[in-house]
Order: sequence, then structure tokens, then C-alpha cells
Amino acid sequence: MRLVFLGAPGVGKGTQAELIASRFHQPKISTGDILREAVRNKTALGLQAKARLDQGKLVPDEVVVGIVKEKLAEPMSAKGFILDGFPRTIRQAEDLDELLRSRGERLDRVVNFVVPLDAVVRRLTGRRSCSKCQAIFHVETNPPRRDGICDRCGGELVQRSDDKKETVEARLSVYEQQTAPLVDYYRQRDLLSELDGSGRIEAVHQRLMDLLSAKGLA
Repeated sequence: MRLVFLGAPGVGKGTQAELIASRFHQPKISTGDILREAVRNKTALGLQAKARLDQGKLVPDEVVVGIVKEKLAEPMSAKGFILDGFPRTIRQAEDLDELLRSRGERLDRVVNFVVPLDAVVRRLTGRRSCSKCQAIFHVETNPPRRDGICDRCGGELVQRSDDKKETVEARLSVYEQQTAPLVDYYRQRDLLSELDGSGRIEAVHQRLMDLLSAKGLA
């Protein structure tokens, strides 16, 4: 399968991408993960991206597209992939279309995860990340056994700068302005399916599996 998962930050598309990747043994390609790794390693790209992420702004198209092209060229992506967080703009979508055409490939389905805005804000502002192993917790839905301490490695749990309330609101505003138009872009190409992302992870995953099965993909 060659899939794209769309949706505002915090709708749960990353979690579902991981589940699908594990279930079907296909790579999950998350530009967010790649960029955060570059930020942690303080690479030139990471420093450039950090200033944008801290303000809730998108990283420039040419940087993101270049990263994705490199990942899609790896052998593990030859038989399929799940793109999480890419494309984010119409230009990125057009670049992806051109890249796949040059390889004789096309997307099978674009899934747009839909969750009420207030729920998205709670999801994002409640997230805590381990400063050592990067494990993710949530103060409401997945709290650690000890407050502020990672269950996995004992590291300190912190709130990422892009999960603070003011940054979350900026990210959602950017999404509405620049990324939401992708829904129409893919709907016009008869590739779009919308999925209710509310509720427990297991329930959302079952709805996703039902959708993929109905499209003959699972």
C-alpha cells in the first residue's frame, strides 16, 4: 500500500500510521520524526527547522521534499509506505505526484483523520516526551507511573516547545491556512477518504482497517 495520512496536529494519524506499518511490514515515513531527530542532533537542517517549529510554522517545502525523496529512494519503501505528515502543502503534493510518476507508481489512498478542535488542543498540550529515549506520554490518557518520570528509561518528561498552548494554536492556524486545502486536492482526484479519529486508539484502528478493506487494500 502507498498511503498518505492527513489531519491536523494531534488527531492521532501518527499512532495509526505506526500500527498499519507494523501490521503490514511497510515503513512509516514521518517528516516530524526526521526533523525532530535533526533538531536533537543540532545539524544545520535541525537548527533551521527548530526556529520554524518553535514558532508553530511549517518548515520550507524544499527542505521537507528533499528529506522525503531520500526516504522513498530507500529499498524499504519499494513495496509501499505510509506517509505521516507529508504532504503539507499543495506544492508538496504536486512534487510527490511527480516523484511517484517518475517511478511508475501512484498513491492508493489518502485518509483524512477528523477530530473536534477542542479535543485536538487537549491531546497536544497534554503530551509529555522523555528527554532521553523520546517515549511519549499524556497527562490524561497515558500518564507515567511516576509523575514526570519516563516508565521506559527513567528520564525526565518534558513538554516539547511545539506542544505548548500558544504554539499549538499557531500550528492549528497554519494547518487550516496551508494544509487543509489538500483535502480538496485529493478529493478531486478521487483518492480521499475521511475517517472519524475520535475515541480510543483501538476503535479508530478498527474503523481504519474497515476503510482499507472496503477499498481492497487490506
